[in-house]
Amino acid sequence: MSAIEQPKTNSYKSFFSFFLTALFGASVNFFSQIFFRETLKFDYSTSVLLGYLTATVVSFLPTKLFAFSAKQTGNTGREMVKFVIIALIAWGVQVGVAVATLEWVANPHFPEVSMFWREKGSHVVGMGFSFLANYFGHKLLTFRSTGVYDRILSRSSKEEEKQL
Repeated sequence: MSAIEQPKTNSYKSFFSFFLTALFGASVNFFSQIFFRETLKFDYSTSVLLGYLTATVVSFLPTKLFAFSAKQTGNTGREMVKFVIIALIAWGVQVGVAVATLEWVANPHFPEVSMFWREKGSHVVGMGFSFLANYFGHKLLTFRSTGVYDRILSRSSKEEEKQL
């Protein structure tokens, strides 16, 4: 019975560890977005993009080391590529949900709230959906050996042998 409970405990631990590293990344994302919007005067969607990119760069190592305990996989290069692919997908989710929330929920339903807070609330909603996309993407692809790279490497080796 304890063998059945063990994976569930590891899943919760992995999710909680990812949540803590994502909280760090979300803080970087949130505050850098404010910096890009308020100080550098970028438009809303550009500042959301720049905040997200800043957080992505800053959070790769903590995610690898702490959230998924992938310190000694020997696959850091491949993990970086997969991390960026998942980050781009999650970025699309974040920007899309943030802009949609601002336009379809915050602006029409809360016009009395200042634009700053409507934008921040919409940004946080987008970050929540992005968190889920990142977690499942990194769990299922980035820090897990899928075998795709090995199959590609094997296929190219066989083609080289045929050419010799």
